[in-house]
Amino acid sequence: MSIPQAGGQPVENAHQLVAYLESGSRPKADWRIGTEHEKFGFNLKTLTPLPYEGSCSIKSLLEGLRDQFHWRPLHEAGQIIGLEKDGANISLEPGGQLELSGVPLVSLHETCDEVNEHLHEVSTVAERLGAGFIGLGAAPFWFHEDMPLMPKGRYRLMTDYMQRMGRFGLNMMYRTCTVQVNLDFSSETDMVKKLRVGLALQPVATALFANSPFFENEMSHILSVRSRFWLDIDSDRTGMLPFVFEEGFGFEAWAEYALDVPMYFVYRDGIYIDALGQSFRDFLNGKLPALPGEKPLISDWADHLTTIFPEARIKRFIEMRGADAGPWRSLCALPAFWTGLLYHQPSLDAAWDLVKNWDTSQRESLRLVAHQSGLQGQVENVHLGELAKEILALSEAGLKARGQTSANGLIPDETHFLNSLHDIVESGLTPAEDLMRRVEKEWNGDLKEIFRHCSY
Repeated sequence: MSIPQAGGQPVENAHQLVAYLESGSRPKADWRIGTEHEKFGFNLKTLTPLPYEGSCSIKSLLEGLRDQFHWRPLHEAGQIIGLEKDGANISLEPGGQLELSGVPLVSLHETCDEVNEHLHEVSTVAERLGAGFIGLGAAPFWFHEDMPLMPKGRYRLMTDYMQRMGRFGLNMMYRTCTVQVNLDFSSETDMVKKLRVGLALQPVATALFANSPFFENEMSHILSVRSRFWLDIDSDRTGMLPFVFEEGFGFEAWAEYALDVPMYFVYRDGIYIDALGQSFRDFLNGKLPALPGEKPLISDWADHLTTIFPEARIKRFIEMRGADAGPWRSLCALPAFWTGLLYHQPSLDAAWDLVKNWDTSQRESLRLVAHQSGLQGQVENVHLGELAKEILALSEAGLKARGQTSANGLIPDETHFLNSLHDIVESGLTPAEDLMRRVEKEWNGDLKEIFRHCSY
């Protein structure tokens, strides 16, 4: 979850909100790759989620990373709630899921080095505490009452609101993990094509990375429980966004959409002020009930944009949000998949040609079958397994064309980061199906074996 913003110029009109989004445009030479990934911490002896405080806890882990690896602590109300170092930050999701928001980097080689270093640091400190971390899209047998609440004012407000908006908001907040990649655009036209392709193809990513078939100590017979939850969470701020595919879509249309997404909070002087359900349009006019007479700062707009949760979203870059968290290889494969597809114009154009004639119903139907059937899902003449094969080939071509060599020059490009996805497509079995097979045939139904198999 994003670190709160502070300050910035006052906002007098909606044009400034549009300009903020447009200011993310940058030349291709400056495009970067920013990877974010979450993971569950647990007590090695009890297999229970880590509490915030205690000898084996989230707080102890953050303090250990601070002391041993020189991260700078971030505090809220006197409690350590995150870390920063060299442009990266570590933050906490509501149930204690640990998230790395990485530095925007030039190549996937650098991204994977960053993943390796982060997981090494976390495991070094965690081992000393008696803790472990696993990569899954959803907690396999913890119940809501088992989960701690992190000491962040934002989450107290969101918890109250989510209980009233959709059936699965609290499940998503406290018991799911994702991996996502943040990518750049060069112009409004470039942003529009990338966002449309990204949204249309999120079901492919959901299927390829499906890794949450268990929930509350049961086999759900759904390959991505995490993605299932997103189907019934606060429809004001989630979904596949049909308006993105309408003629004339651009930064202004995104700003208009975001203005109508109900607010959660305003952040002032280290405090989250309750603005649940209130209107950013009213804020823009100095009529926000939470802060009568005040107008927003540009940081308020930046914060508000982080409270919008569609399958792909715009800030000053594009976030791809459709994948379950998973093993180490998936943390490198997800950014590789989208980088090859969106950062090579011929691949991007070919992907758009594949999806441009789909209508809203087809896109939504693919989203529905992806979480349940994975690569076996089909909507009309679109078979997700065959589509994934085509898209993966386009992504590989894009990575090959980028020609980004490793630091030592021994690896000529980034295509090997897709190897695990090729294996999945060739077998037709998602990570979730592999886990289900292991539980049934190798582990005698014992879900606790997942902690050994999926630990970093």
